[in-house]
Amino acid sequence: MAFIHNNGGNNLDIYFGECIKCWKYNVLMKYLIVGAGLSGAVLAERIASKLGASVTVIEKRDHIGGNCYDYVDTETGIRLSKYGPHLFHTNNQVVWDYVNSFVTWTRWEHKVLASVDGKYVPMPVCGTTINELCGTRLRDSDEVAGWLRANQVVYTTVQNSEEMAKSRIGTVLYEKLVKEYTFKQWGRLPAELDKSVLERIPVRPNFDVRYFGDKYQGLPEGGYTYFFEKLLSHPNIEVLLNTDYFEFSKGRVFDAVIFTGPIDAYFHATGLEKLEYRSMSFSMEVIKNMKQYQPNSVVNYPNINVPYTRIVEYKHFLNQQSDHTIIVKETPTDVGEPYYPVPSQKNLDLYEKYRLLASGEEMKNVYFVGRLANYKYFNMDEAVWNSLQFFESLPRARLA
Repeated sequence: MAFIHNNGGNNLDIYFGECIKCWKYNVLMKYLIVGAGLSGAVLAERIASKLGASVTVIEKRDHIGGNCYDYVDTETGIRLSKYGPHLFHTNNQVVWDYVNSFVTWTRWEHKVLASVDGKYVPMPVCGTTINELCGTRLRDSDEVAGWLRANQVVYTTVQNSEEMAKSRIGTVLYEKLVKEYTFKQWGRLPAELDKSVLERIPVRPNFDVRYFGDKYQGLPEGGYTYFFEKLLSHPNIEVLLNTDYFEFSKGRVFDAVIFTGPIDAYFHATGLEKLEYRSMSFSMEVIKNMKQYQPNSVVNYPNINVPYTRIVEYKHFLNQQSDHTIIVKETPTDVGEPYYPVPSQKNLDLYEKYRLLASGEEMKNVYFVGRLANYKYFNMDEAVWNSLQFFESLPRARLA
């Protein structure tokens, strides 16, 4: 199945220099990219437009865009994401220029509320959160920073995510906002998770209630699926949906393979134990004749007595207009599409065995790129940057 044949004509040579010029031998080369998510789509676009090579992208699901896939609900006219909301944010100028070369992005500063003690409080922790949950009357940034210093737990070396959280927001807020939410999200207490899990959660020593503080924040006009269509629109790119790599690759030869799926799936025949991933169950409800269900696009529910982690009301994003609304309750699970690597020590040790196997595949021109292939969580801008950097380092001479 061929996808869209329309060259977007991106002009990003200034960032990549000589490495992105088209070598003659690449015109006849055939690349296979496994996965039509962000990592795979960016690489397909770069290889097709800058190397002039032929790219086949295969995707096991029935749509492009990976977990970013969105669509417009026909009943309400509301655009929603099938796998949870995705908010693009970055301080990386190269990444921002790259994504803007395909579609227009509308500024959108994401905010999250948490339902705690009968109140809606901002997440991440900021001065307002502290005042609401701890009975304080902090008035300015200096007082917020002082409260955090006084309540943060000091460790000689932070060993896990519980210690990471307490070292940033103290014990009281850890218990109210983080401990049970993390258990619901990961199926493990924070003390059982690598410190990196909660290291990436922001804390505000002020009264800034935005979830992200990046210079660039936005949502694509026309939605993420439209953005992916533009990424994959080069005439040298062919997209095959509902296609399994292990069946498709039988009897077919490509000059190089870029695998963006779960690394343990690629090496399933080795008999190594599977890596653990967390998935998500989505329960969607259309509510007729309701302006708004909740005061914000995303409301978290940290308490263990509530089975889901959050409710998303998509109508809020870009202030969509409809007589109705849609809410989606998200409940983490171990079953389903792999979303998040589980960075316990056991899994990290196991991944190292897979990484060594993957390094040996490079001599066969098989490469592993992206979140699932590297068993590492990437923000969207990090996924784009990772693919752009990989493209720069792609060993073309070996493929000649």
